[in-house]
Amino acid sequence: MKAVICPEPYSLMIVERPAPQRGEGEVLVRIRRVGLCGTDYHIFEGRHPYLIYPRIMGHELAGEVEAAPARSALRRGQIVAINPYLACGTCIACRKGKANACVKIRVLGVHADGGMCELLAVPERAVVDATGLSLDQAAMLEFLAIGAHAVARAGLKARDRVLVVGAGPIGIGVALFARLEGAKVTLVDTRPIRLAYARKRLGFKDTIEAGPDLAPLLAEHNDGEMFDAVFDATGSITAMGQSLAFVSHGGTLIFVGVALGNLVLADPEFHKRETTLLASRNALPADFARVIAAMRAGKIPTDALLTHSFAAEDIPERLPGLIADADHVLKAIAIFPAAR
Repeated sequence: MKAVICPEPYSLMIVERPAPQRGEGEVLVRIRRVGLCGTDYHIFEGRHPYLIYPRIMGHELAGEVEAAPARSALRRGQIVAINPYLACGTCIACRKGKANACVKIRVLGVHADGGMCELLAVPERAVVDATGLSLDQAAMLEFLAIGAHAVARAGLKARDRVLVVGAGPIGIGVALFARLEGAKVTLVDTRPIRLAYARKRLGFKDTIEAGPDLAPLLAEHNDGEMFDAVFDATGSITAMGQSLAFVSHGGTLIFVGVALGNLVLADPEFHKRETTLLASRNALPADFARVIAAMRAGKIPTDALLTHSFAAEDIPERLPGLIADADHVLKAIAIFPAAR
């Protein structure tokens, strides 16, 4: 089978690999769509802290069942997505129902080879029934589930004033699901092009370009009370450190993006607000189900989310260009052909 491999930073190539054999309890999936995201870009640029090269990237995956266990409810040709967070099932986090934070987690495309290939064998529990969705929609489930999980963690109420810092794919996912909860959403980003896209194509009317006068601009929105919930999806230590100033008294700060380094918050401000501080990592099966239900109900503008689409064989050529043109990229999806 053909696979796209990253043998070292700034290098991608198409190689021939033996097709995987389905093991006990596994499903063989013919990959049809692979979404590209910041993780893939960081791997390409040599900036991922948990990765050992060479690696087949790809964790936003959709395809068709090629073969399944005899007693499985899955059938050949069925459209599925893949939950790429392979948990051990026995650690303290798994026992608490938090497989997304598994102590021994293996994420496809990061800790193990992922889905930039024609065929992939995965445990049946990792296969998500995407019946009723298009292949493109199924490939968007993972990144949207991250946003849905963060919103679920925050426990938003209708009419909550929500600030999402970072209008990339994850931030947009957060904003979409916060809006579905009835929250009033404000989007902040340093890139005016992304904010313009969010206004024109996704319906987020309240957007602010980040700059040195960001705090006073935000204060003007809510009579100086700031925001009931602030989601940081930047993955920037600097931005994360500034985010406490945007939280209302009695509010919640949720870190969705991850960054290397030590995060410092001003303790007097943290205590004065009696701030609730949350981390949000990956997603749970319930989050995938929430996204699927929203898609089926027509509540997610998936056509507007997809900004770039191209053949998987063009990934080595196209991926560096996506990084260079990040302002204009929301979600790029590579297409693998159907079985011959």
